[in-house]
Amino acid sequence: MTATMGRAARNHAERWRWVLYVALAIFGALLTFVGARAQQKATDEATFRKLIDSYCAAWSTGNADAPAKFYGKEDGLVFYDVAPFSYHSWKEYHEGVQKEFLEGASEIKLTAGKDLKVSRRGTIAWTTVPMHLMEKSKKDGKTTEMELRYTGIWEKRGANWVLVHEHLSIPAAGS
Repeated sequence: MTATMGRAARNHAERWRWVLYVALAIFGALLTFVGARAQQKATDEATFRKLIDSYCAAWSTGNADAPAKFYGKEDGLVFYDVAPFSYHSWKEYHEGVQKEFLEGASEIKLTAGKDLKVSRRGTIAWTTVPMHLMEKSKKDGKTTEMELRYTGIWEKRGANWVLVHEHLSIPAAGS
């Protein structure tokens, strides 16, 4: 009976050792996953910070051709701007913004704030960031400055991220 009890104790100890190994393996896998996710988030934030800053620099040229590379070109994509309310393709957006804003400006500068938020699910990402717009009129030299809220929906196409929807708005007075 003592030999049987000894074997049972050894089997019991081996089972607990096996459970410990499995638990350690699962814990290690979780740490790896969490670390990889944190690294992906940092990479996404750096990627989109660079994209947003390049986007602002392109619009600051005063020519709607410059930011074209950031946009999807198919019909049916909706872009909300401060005026008019919306555009339903890049072609429409390009022509509208060029006419409504850029042609009347002797200088324009769009800058993104520091509070960039990036969320990503596979090949789709959305960004939010406050922006500042300075526009100097060709007509009277008057400078207009405004704070904007920006949301962009990006889709990864090949090696590039392109905007498939964007929303620019001005906060209501007093907010």
